[in-house]
Amino acid sequence: MLGIVGLKLPTSCKSRVIRNVRKNLGRSSDLPFFEGIKMLKHLVSIDDLNDMEIQKLFHLTYNLKNRHSEYHSRILNEASFSTGKVLANLFYEPSTRTSSSFAAAMYRLGGNVISINDVNYSSVAKGENLLDTIRTMGCYSDIIVLRSRNAGDAKLAAEVSEVPIINAGDGKGEHPTQTLLDLYTIYEHFGRIKNLTITFVGDIVNGRTVHSLSKFLERKCVINYCKTYDIDKLPKSDIYYLTRVQKERGSTGSYQLTKEHVKEMPENCIVMHPFPRNEEIPKWFDDDPRAKYFEQMKNGLYMRMSLLLSYK
Repeated sequence: MLGIVGLKLPTSCKSRVIRNVRKNLGRSSDLPFFEGIKMLKHLVSIDDLNDMEIQKLFHLTYNLKNRHSEYHSRILNEASFSTGKVLANLFYEPSTRTSSSFAAAMYRLGGNVISINDVNYSSVAKGENLLDTIRTMGCYSDIIVLRSRNAGDAKLAAEVSEVPIINAGDGKGEHPTQTLLDLYTIYEHFGRIKNLTITFVGDIVNGRTVHSLSKFLERKCVINYCKTYDIDKLPKSDIYYLTRVQKERGSTGSYQLTKEHVKEMPENCIVMHPFPRNEEIPKWFDDDPRAKYFEQMKNGLYMRMSLLLSYK
């Protein structure tokens, strides 16, 4: 089911220019880069993080992305992060960006990765159930990043796991780390999250990235929802968040941005997409300065580094 959701964020905070936000995020060098984020054991839902924890992750992500390597060592020391940690990437569904960025994040932090990106070549093919697999991987790793086929699987895994579970997408449920990098991308560009209008376009029903991001934004505002098959009815927005049609979950339909649509978009808006994309964003739009989806990907690496640093 294709749909469009228009979302107006509240105006309760004053706008700040980007340079002031960057000054705030990358505070003076006499302050610690790592501020002792006290994380819950598991990250199953975006609701597992409060606003202050997210703000601290933003601060750490900014420093990791914009500081030189000498600062990375300082951050590692302040976080008391063990470079010998092992992360298990356990993916029951295909992944490129999430799996690779978590692996790259752990390697950059000096850790190691066990990658199971195709469970058909694991004991799952022999009939092993999810919970037994989680208990097994917990014997060999310090953190498990789990992508599963069914909504609620990450919660079940967290109930039995001795090590932290990070939900990397559970069916059509949630994708909290995608939400974190999406929020950071918006914050990095506009210097704020409030007082903006965001429009979700595409598979609203089965798109888990939309579910997680809208769940966070619901803390701040009320969502006005409408369904349409006509992309020509796109409202004026600050952010257009496009998603592909989840055909593997039974969704149907298609849509595509045209040059006529793009001409009607505000000059200072941004276009985001969690990828993979199909036909919804043509390649010629990639060079448009409003296209921010590759920056999203880059932010995913540093946000996931920040998140891993938060686990002692």
